[in-house]
Amino acid sequence: NVLPPCLLLALLLLVPALPAPHERGLIFNLDTGELCLQSAQCKSGCCHRGSGLSLARCAPKAAELQECSPKSIYGVYYKCPCESGLTCDADKSIVGSITNSDFGICKDPRGSDGS
Repeated sequence: NVLPPCLLLALLLLVPALPAPHERGLIFNLDTGELCLQSAQCKSGCCHRGSGLSLARCAPKAAELQECSPKSIYGVYYKCPCESGLTCDADKSIVGSITNSDFGICKDPRGSDGS
């Protein structure tokens, strides 16, 4: 009958280690600059890598007139998608989608063309 008290002690020691639902975790809700594998892990919604050999880190989404990538199924970007309310005006192609190289510029769809 030694197992139940040991199990109870182990559970009591583990409870404080469990994160609260809205606190930053080790896997999700990551801040800018933290290592990531998928954009869903980042508070910003963008897991960015500078090159194919670099480590991916959470980065802010692209602002108006900055370079961007359309939303990708891969979840890691060379250029972050646009901030909310902006669209990535990119030349979308099948090859660009596969190679994650169909970059564009963030534009406000409600704004004037002014270009």
